[in-house]
Amino acid sequence: MELILILLAAYLLGSIPSGLWVGKLFYKIDIRDHGSGNLGGTNTFRILGKKAGLFVTTLDILKGSAATLLPLLHYFSETAVNPLILGMVAVVGHMFPIFARFKGGKAVATSGGVVLGVNLPLFILVLVSFFIALKLTKMVSLSSMIVAVVGFIYSLIYYFQTGDFYLLIAIGLFASFIFYRHRSNIGRIKAGTEPKVKWL
Repeated sequence: MELILILLAAYLLGSIPSGLWVGKLFYKIDIRDHGSGNLGGTNTFRILGKKAGLFVTTLDILKGSAATLLPLLHYFSETAVNPLILGMVAVVGHMFPIFARFKGGKAVATSGGVVLGVNLPLFILVLVSFFIALKLTKMVSLSSMIVAVVGFIYSLIYYFQTGDFYLLIAIGLFASFIFYRHRSNIGRIKAGTEPKVKWL
């Protein structure tokens, strides 16, 4: 029973639609009706501005981290489940949130939050890689996909060093999710029509 409850808790954490709730509560705007229509941080930046975008991105990261930390709660302390499994469930919740008609974000920030909760060096690596890629390309989507590749390469090397199969599988799935959720962006990148950020 505890296993079912902790998996459900991870999914519900991931399902929190930060961009939707922040937009409606503080700006009286449903960001699904503007820009790309996506609930993630990038569209929030685009529609609501830097402060809202940073806040939403931070929340999306933290809900991924929170899912990995659920076993620390007293009620779940004896539940035998790998934190990465909880993180993967939270990412699924972010992409298909029950609180937003199962139409969510693109898995980048919440995947990063999961990484933050289980492997700080990898989180720092992907964070630095993201901003370097963003500085060079000016495209959040392309930077996100580059980071997915960097993360997978790290997890592969880490696997051969430590045998951590869970991290390899988790990062591989996250990378797959990110590429799949950016299908339309890939088309625009090829066509040269992908929007570029102007603040970096």
